[in-house]
Amino acid sequence: MPEMPEGSDGEQATDAALAAPGAVRGRSGTHKVFISYASSDRAVADSVCAALERAGVRCWIAPRDVTPGEFYSEAIVHAIDSTTVVVLVLSQNAAVSQHVLREVERASSKRHPVVSFRIDLAPIPAALEYFLNTSQWLDASATGVERALPKLVDALQRCVAHASDPAARTDPDSSVVTQASRRPRLMLVALAAITAVALAYLVVDQFWLSKRVDEPKSLVEAPPAIPEKSIAVLPFTDMSAAKDQEYMSDGIAEELLNLLAQVPELKVIARTSSFAFKGEKIDIAEIAKKLNVANVLEGSVRKSGNMLRISAQLIRTADSTHLWSETYDRPVDDIFKVQDEIANAIVQALQIRLAGGEVSRRKGGTLNLEAYQAYLRAMSAVNENTKASLDAAGVYLEQAIKLDPGYGMAWYALATVVSMKTDNGWLAPTEGWERVRQLAQHALQLSPDLAEAHARLQWAYMSLDWDWPAAEAEGRQALAIDPTNPSALLAAGRLSAPLGHWDDSEKQLRAALVRDPLNTYLIWNLGFTYYRAGRFAESEDLYRKLLELQPGFLWTRSYLGKTLLAQGKADAALAMVQQEVDDATRLWFLPIDLQAAGRQAEADEALQAQIAQWADTGAFFVGMTYAYRGDHDRALEWLERAYQQKDASLDEITGEPLFRNLADDPRFKAFLRKMKLPE
Repeated sequence: MPEMPEGSDGEQATDAALAAPGAVRGRSGTHKVFISYASSDRAVADSVCAALERAGVRCWIAPRDVTPGEFYSEAIVHAIDSTTVVVLVLSQNAAVSQHVLREVERASSKRHPVVSFRIDLAPIPAALEYFLNTSQWLDASATGVERALPKLVDALQRCVAHASDPAARTDPDSSVVTQASRRPRLMLVALAAITAVALAYLVVDQFWLSKRVDEPKSLVEAPPAIPEKSIAVLPFTDMSAAKDQEYMSDGIAEELLNLLAQVPELKVIARTSSFAFKGEKIDIAEIAKKLNVANVLEGSVRKSGNMLRISAQLIRTADSTHLWSETYDRPVDDIFKVQDEIANAIVQALQIRLAGGEVSRRKGGTLNLEAYQAYLRAMSAVNENTKASLDAAGVYLEQAIKLDPGYGMAWYALATVVSMKTDNGWLAPTEGWERVRQLAQHALQLSPDLAEAHARLQWAYMSLDWDWPAAEAEGRQALAIDPTNPSALLAAGRLSAPLGHWDDSEKQLRAALVRDPLNTYLIWNLGFTYYRAGRFAESEDLYRKLLELQPGFLWTRSYLGKTLLAQGKADAALAMVQQEVDDATRLWFLPIDLQAAGRQAEADEALQAQIAQWADTGAFFVGMTYAYRGDHDRALEWLERAYQQKDASLDEITGEPLFRNLADDPRFKAFLRKMKLPE
């Protein structure tokens, strides 16, 4: 409803009436949908009303349907009581409106379903969230109101028809509006009627009525309760006689993973975590426990001549129940169609309808099988984060792009490879980050809704320009496209850290880890956030976990050494940094650790080696060494040199304990102001 003027008698009367469920007897009416909204969202509410009424759904909306002479508050109470469904135009304004809160509360007391039509990404206060079911939301914040209205109309038509059925109304949960309540597509294969009934029961019991997944509080604490609406897609097994279809098997699993990730309210574990068990003989139940999921999809691929046989099965791990299984025999050139068919069948089995209509491959994808296989090889190499693996990934991606110049994900992935090489000091900062920017922008020209490309462009703004507002704007676009995208959340968490927003950084990185709990880059960055926030023990725990997951991952031992040094464990810190797998990276902190261990002559020698290695591309680390030594003049001289070099590591300066000796130097404070960073 539109808000009344502050302090008016009408507002007080409305609040009093709505605060007392049952105080006013509802009267019969012909309308089916009550539209609740804040006054500033009047235009959107009118659009919703018009669209529904064009489709034959009668709406009640204030002030249009308030009878002249009738008390405003009483009219609203009567309308809510006699309605079938309430549509809430959910926005920042509605979230803080007491009138909207009381309308939703009234509807809830009458057991009317409340469908939230969300038009922005404002946080929802607990008082309002208490009455809202997140499975009853339609999100127009990314697509825009006009594009989302047809979905709302379709959902409301079905909800009204369902809720008007007296038999259905006896079941308080039967009026829930979800994407699942819409009629499913025709099954691709004929299923026995009893199987369909059993699946429907399982889905309603296990998926439809489940609640939102909360983020785990800490990776080192006890794992959270396993959400029923969660799934991991494991690498498919290559059953071919020649064992030469590994990338085909991985590709099918990854494509299914990407398709299922589009399902609203379904937690899908990202590739880096679900593929971490590839080749290991671990029980499905144990894998599900490690990934904190209730369901696992597994399968196999067998190639014979030009034919593929693909088998897939969906398993509920709590009791090893096979919820769905199917086998497909297809020509090898029909692989993408097979992937879509499998994903369709799985989605139908889960009774969750995909947002946006028919299942389609991820934006930014390709129809060229060779290009797709090259991309898969590249992504497998990227996760290792070594110089050899990143060089190989670049070669694979160049092949993919040559085969399909319009392959948006390949362009994005190439931007990621260049970004990592620049971060590792293997490319000159200005050259590297400018190339990252160009590649990410080209990916967005090909695929404007590619959240990962927006996130990588955000990284360029942070590292090349230190343009924090521009980086934040790019990050908002990425999260608007996909609020749960691990790459977008990683970039957001990395941006929050140099600004000193440790709590935000932790929250964003942990949210990403919900989707991708074994992602090495996410774990590394969360450990670094804890380190700079002064949470050294937690940082140490994460870095040690990372060493177990990926022993060869660059940077881990060096930064673990810093956390040990911050805890006063100088000898342990030195021993750890000396194990760093890359000679050049080892020099980042070796002079400091040697000095802390009392080995001054070796520290001086290591400093000269550090200058020889990093003077032109990593002056930041030389400045850090001099800061630790208390040599203010040289430390500030090297920091200025790093600034001129566009050394991306400068965004690590906020909260870094090794710069503590400079904290009170006015010149250091002036340098931070020049970087537009907190002092």
